[in-house]
Amino acid sequence: MKKTVTRLADGRELIYYDSRDDAVRNAVDRRPLGPVATASEIRHDPLLGDSVAIASHRQARTYHPPADECPLCPSRDGRLSEIPDSDYDVAVFENRFPSLAGDSGRCEVVCFTADHDASFAGLSEERAALVLDAWTDRTAELAALPQVEQVFAFENRGVEIGVTLGHPHGQIYAYPFVTPRSTLMLRSAREHRAATGRNLFDDLVERERTQRTGGDRVVLTGEHWVAFVPYAAHWPYEVHLYPVRRVPDLRALDDAARAEFPQVYLELLKRFDRIFGEGEPPTPYIAAWHQAPFRAAGRDDFALHLELFTVRRTSGKLKFLAGSESGMSVFINDVPPEAAAERLREVASE
Repeated sequence: MKKTVTRLADGRELIYYDSRDDAVRNAVDRRPLGPVATASEIRHDPLLGDSVAIASHRQARTYHPPADECPLCPSRDGRLSEIPDSDYDVAVFENRFPSLAGDSGRCEVVCFTADHDASFAGLSEERAALVLDAWTDRTAELAALPQVEQVFAFENRGVEIGVTLGHPHGQIYAYPFVTPRSTLMLRSAREHRAATGRNLFDDLVERERTQRTGGDRVVLTGEHWVAFVPYAAHWPYEVHLYPVRRVPDLRALDDAARAEFPQVYLELLKRFDRIFGEGEPPTPYIAAWHQAPFRAAGRDDFALHLELFTVRRTSGKLKFLAGSESGMSVFINDVPPEAAAERLREVASE
């Protein structure tokens, strides 16, 4: 992997990641951009104990532009974009409309390919491996910032999810606090350790790999990864992907796990697009990497994993977060996890 670091016209950082060592990325951003003005503020909720980012400047962010005005495509034919070069493999840059900025953290955009009409599932294994390298490198770089406590890499795909740019891309949030989801996981792991002397994540993965009572929830396995529908899945189709060897974050994956990841992950994404049958539009999904906070107690007991889920519950129908989910955080799932796992096995690639 070759990494090239440069700056956009307004001073934001842009990083190219290339598979070829001879790639040259020296294009200059010629746009007449003014400095980025953000109004990001973190406010603490005294009732729930969590934090909320107030970011009013995001109201002006780019919203569903036509394909020929996409800001994530390369700069070509006289049209200038966020990527000054005329082509790229993987590119990462600071978001111009960040939810978190300065002492409040950092937000980055990850462009998986220069092809506007592609999808992650359609990437080559080599390109998927390069994206994994980029996620890992950004985790390492952001971990060095004193204000950052946790790094969250994720992809939102589909207008049903709320995506405002159709180009294949993801994001990275560097939080100045430990997120509520991770806090709950760390608490559960701590309580499990106190009660059993064992690691909660290890026990959870082992149960799914070996237990067949009540239905098989394993979707696919490799030598170094296992993917399964969780016992208490919140979403209609939800898969958790774990490395067999527990590690706290992407930086700790070994070479064998890195080598196998593209094959396993691309197969999962392809199956997601087949869930609802031929003729259906691409399945909207969120793919979220859960990594251990950098300085939290119990970090070594945390397990890196990816959670992949869709808001589509059946053909033409979405799962909305209504009263119970939005008001009380109590999910009601219409699809039994065992049935979801069975369907995801049925649509395996031949």
